[in-house]
Amino acid sequence: MNRISLGVAVAVGGCIMLGTAQADEPVVVSSKIDTEGSVLGELIIQTLEDGGIATQDRLQLGGTSIVREAIIAGEIDIYPEYTGNGAFFFDREDSDVWKDADAAYKEVRQLDGEENDLVWLTPADANNTWAMSVRGDLARDHDLKTLEDLATYLDEGGEFKFAAGSEFVESPSALPAFQEAYGFELSSDQLVVLSGGNTAATLRAAARQTDGVNAAMAYGTDGGLDALDLVVLEDSLGVQPVYQPAPVVRQDVLDTYPDIETLLEPVFSALDLKTLQRLNGKVAVQGADAADVAAEFLESMDD
Repeated sequence: MNRISLGVAVAVGGCIMLGTAQADEPVVVSSKIDTEGSVLGELIIQTLEDGGIATQDRLQLGGTSIVREAIIAGEIDIYPEYTGNGAFFFDREDSDVWKDADAAYKEVRQLDGEENDLVWLTPADANNTWAMSVRGDLARDHDLKTLEDLATYLDEGGEFKFAAGSEFVESPSALPAFQEAYGFELSSDQLVVLSGGNTAATLRAAARQTDGVNAAMAYGTDGGLDALDLVVLEDSLGVQPVYQPAPVVRQDVLDTYPDIETLLEPVFSALDLKTLQRLNGKVAVQGADAADVAAEFLESMDD
């Protein structure tokens, strides 16, 4: 069902007032459309269900803006988001707070709580920051280790074709920020823009050299990097903020189901960088179902 809230929406003074959550209604769990979104979303669904909280599955709803608008509108109740995105949600891109994990979490938790009645729960100890990766053979042949190395390679006319999602290409914090900091600019002929934000598709394009692609958008926790022999170029100038994944839940839903916080805390605390890369790799590279991967991980936590 397409709910604008868990209760009744009432217009008051020109604004939409959302009703409060009801204990007999399922918690609507959503996620972004990428591989990690499906894994984290399944972890949330299965953990809540195991804890006796009924859920409705609306995973892989869309890109960041779609899912973000949905939770603010009350159409979904909880989804995994990244702390560093607070810089853009609240127009604070210039603040260095987002480059410190603890400070970023505290900042976005406070801002979202005050402005949107959203609660950020315990984050994973992993940084899923945006990155640029290249084929291993390209990195080895031209000694590419950092984005500064890439800038030199491009300046010398090196062959380069980059696969990325539209959000990475267009977001001021992603490709434009890298280009400004490192002094290079990719032409339209050097870009293959794929719909959505699924890095599994961009990494495969580079690994298979689809349409001449030899580089790809990646995230720090991507599981396919090692398996596909792709090398993440170091962001030596520290352009990117810290992006720790954390469940974000509507306050009235948390008030109705306070166990959500205690149920999810040990799960996300167990998700360090290597663990997330491994779980993501099972889905993105080995073709496993995200629900099965999540179930296996949760079972392992009980051992």
